[in-house]
Amino acid sequence: MDSFETIYQEYFPRVYAFLYRLCRDRDTAEELTQETFLQVFTSFHRFRGDSELFTWLASIAKHVFYAYLRKNRLQLEAINLDLVTDAICTEDSSNPEIIAERHAVQESVRRVLRKLPEKHRDVVMLRMYADLPFEEIAAALKISENSAKVIYHRAKKLLMEEIKDEYKL
Repeated sequence: MDSFETIYQEYFPRVYAFLYRLCRDRDTAEELTQETFLQVFTSFHRFRGDSELFTWLASIAKHVFYAYLRKNRLQLEAINLDLVTDAICTEDSSNPEIIAERHAVQESVRRVLRKLPEKHRDVVMLRMYADLPFEEIAAALKISENSAKVIYHRAKKLLMEEIKDEYKL
């Protein structure tokens, strides 16, 4: 029990930050983080140490987030897309035209993400939103590190091609 408390204390902020970046709502992130640690507590005996502990925690958090989305029928609507839209909309964010453009870009990215196969979506989310290295992504998804890199770059290329076509970049 003491070791779980130590893990909880040490990793709670990172898991919360990961989930907050996905849903952009403090209360939801808090609730999902608690659910994640409940699942960690009940399944800790299954952790084999094949990956970093945070990678395992992020994988559980991702599944908790997906379950939340399915339950609330949000699909990918709650995902934070600031990382992608910042690359396109870099001007003053108080300008109403820029705000409208950001919303349009975010919707375009959501549409493209929904089209991606699940494994592509998982790799993109773990890389962009959890800031995990490819080695940890590979371990979490049970694929090779090279596959994780290839999948990420293909998904990113698809995403950017769609955005470039739509926004004539």
